[in-house]
Amino acid sequence: MTMDFSPFWISIKVAACATAITFAAGLAAARLVMLMKRGKGIVDGLFSLPMVLPPTVVGFFLLMIFGTNGMLGSLLASIGMSVVFTWQGAVIAAAAVSFPIMYRTARGALEQVDENLINAGRTLGMSESRIFFKILLPMSRPGIAAAAILSFARALGEFGATMMLAGNIPGRTQTMSIAIYTAMQGGNREKAYVWVAVIMAMSFGVMILMNLWNDRQNRRKKI
Repeated sequence: MTMDFSPFWISIKVAACATAITFAAGLAAARLVMLMKRGKGIVDGLFSLPMVLPPTVVGFFLLMIFGTNGMLGSLLASIGMSVVFTWQGAVIAAAAVSFPIMYRTARGALEQVDENLINAGRTLGMSESRIFFKILLPMSRPGIAAAAILSFARALGEFGATMMLAGNIPGRTQTMSIAIYTAMQGGNREKAYVWVAVIMAMSFGVMILMNLWNDRQNRRKKI
């Protein structure tokens, strides 16, 4: 059995890029919702919606947005660009699906910071942005790191939205999850077993990494 390892490298590239996007977007969204006085529940629901929607539905909406007739798709087409059936489209799909995990976990970590520390910073004349970077982020670092790790794991295993937006092009957009589906459809169970073992080992390794990080941070707090 000959193995094409391109799905492995595509999955790593897509998951890493998607995690970078969700890290920045998730933190910004968490801070935005924390500062809101009205409509917090509605905005929180919108940000969390991809978590409860089937991935294929998320992919459908992405296709409506980034397709040739979509709002952003037509704009990209006018400058000769497209994300449909590209690895960049796979990144967008993975980021959309993993964003709620980053957002909700990061928001929970930020909201656990002692309010007295934030008020002390305001009393000292610190701006809200400086409070965020000098107080909130350092104090919630373990939770934010865990959020990033979980987002990476979710992006690594994304299937439905990726199939809808990026398709299944070997060597270009075929991730490990899609390679498993393709192998099973083609009756190649051995290849499917290999990719299942790889993605399970990687996901398990990510979870161990997160637990080790949390244990290390807990030990530091006790010192």
